[in-house]
Amino acid sequence: LGKCLISPIVLAAYAYNRSLSELGPGGRGEEQPGVLCQLFAFLMAFFGLAPTLLLLAMALECWLSLGHPYFYRRHLTRRLGAALGPAAAGLCALFCALPLLGFGAPMQYCPGTWCFIRMAGGGPGQLGFPVLYASLMGLLVLAIVACNVSSMRHLYGMARRQPRRGAPPAAAPRMEELDHLVLLGLMTVLFTVCSLPLIIRAYMGAFAADFNENADLSALRFLSVNSIVDPWVFIIFRTSVFRTFVRRVCRRLSSRR
Repeated sequence: LGKCLISPIVLAAYAYNRSLSELGPGGRGEEQPGVLCQLFAFLMAFFGLAPTLLLLAMALECWLSLGHPYFYRRHLTRRLGAALGPAAAGLCALFCALPLLGFGAPMQYCPGTWCFIRMAGGGPGQLGFPVLYASLMGLLVLAIVACNVSSMRHLYGMARRQPRRGAPPAAAPRMEELDHLVLLGLMTVLFTVCSLPLIIRAYMGAFAADFNENADLSALRFLSVNSIVDPWVFIIFRTSVFRTFVRRVCRRLSSRR
């Protein structure tokens, strides 16, 4: 949804060879972004935070189902799961709308085809929101990594408890747990690597007065790479071909030992 809403705005800016502030009404350049630039900044902030909050909900669900199955079975229902999506989206929308109300300021970044929250060069009122945004993102990233690492530990323990040599039916659950372990590890590393640059840039802009639009653009690209590559990683590494590859690697390692 974020790509479908944001990409046409960028393509229109390139097609007309104009910046976002010039395309939308009320814009007068980088310092006074127009309505279109403010909308773009809101969408960028929202679709950077909302998926992270949903990933945290998924990580918590995975951790509870593996580590605390009785609590998970008793308290987590389908109705609660269905309500988490709209609730997370509503909270993120209210939080990301704060710059439109004066706490924080949208800003057009070079080369004029994208807008985001001002992360450097402003006053305390303008830099307070990016610090709060980066802090919230950082806490979500730490919580997701902690839940995923704990889930991986449970999966590894479940795989080790399966008998290595014995009845053939025991091999299937063990390999399935290893498949989930590899997939969860890859997605955790990818998410962490793609999220940290934006968090670092927000803190450097607020406390170190480091105004570097090229570095900010690189951080934004890293954040965008996560939403593009992550689904492909999930699709590819959940296929039967990859499972067969993992099984062969594990068998060769076991035979060498």
